[in-house]
Amino acid sequence: MNNYSTLAKAALAALAMSGGFAEATVITFSQASLTASSGYYTDQIGGGLGTSISHNDDGFQGAIDLTAFGFSSGFTFFGGAGTELYLNNNGNVSFGSGISAFTPTGPQGAAQPIISPFFADVDTRNPASGLVYYRNSAPGEFIATWDQVGYYNIHTDKLNSFQLVLRDPAVYDIPLGEGAIGFFWKTMQWETGDASGGVGGFGGTPAAVGFGNGSGDGVTLEASTTAGIAGLVQNHHIWFSQEFQPVCGVPGTPPCQTPEPETLPLLGIGLLGLTGIFWRRKFSR
Repeated sequence: MNNYSTLAKAALAALAMSGGFAEATVITFSQASLTASSGYYTDQIGGGLGTSISHNDDGFQGAIDLTAFGFSSGFTFFGGAGTELYLNNNGNVSFGSGISAFTPTGPQGAAQPIISPFFADVDTRNPASGLVYYRNSAPGEFIATWDQVGYYNIHTDKLNSFQLVLRDPAVYDIPLGEGAIGFFWKTMQWETGDASGGVGGFGGTPAAVGFGNGSGDGVTLEASTTAGIAGLVQNHHIWFSQEFQPVCGVPGTPPCQTPEPETLPLLGIGLLGLTGIFWRRKFSR
């Protein structure tokens, strides 16, 4: 049974489709939304990881034209459609421009709209580090993979492997139990680079997991930027709808989670604020 509250769903939909609330709003999801797994999405469909980005630190690939991957009009994100994205070495993709920032302040704190399966200081300059890849398997699907990547400063004693899947529901027929956005994590051995206050891959400011619109609004994993995030997501995956709601309550997914009672008034306030903006705009024309 899907017991995720109607109010929470409405707040997510409003946040996703409007571009944000009047004041910054961050919605979190419990780690109970994650599904245990041990592989990439591409392990299921085959075809390898695709085109690699050369060894680098804080670099990015882009702009990547999503219409070349069969997206009808780009990827709809926080009320806008981005036809181009940037694949950033530090565990995220962004719209508008590339991001070289290496210490997360939470995905919602980025200067551009951002999707972060694991935003941390990836450093692939060491030849022993793996690389970042991108590909598609069908029209309307984009896949980015950070495969066995090291961390700053040129460390490879610990490696992380994770993957992002983006889909255009207008083109790609999404199977039951999957979604428009997917995060997949395999072995995750570090969560902080040296320049983010880490020692041996831990401490300091750990990795962020979630979405942000560049203006303070975001949807993040509950444990985002907290110690232990790498171990928490390791060997798990999660699918989201295009409105950032975790796919749940169907075969092969976790039960839907009811938001904590104290979060419901905040969501209600956000909805009221958004409604007020709508009506002010409507009658000011």
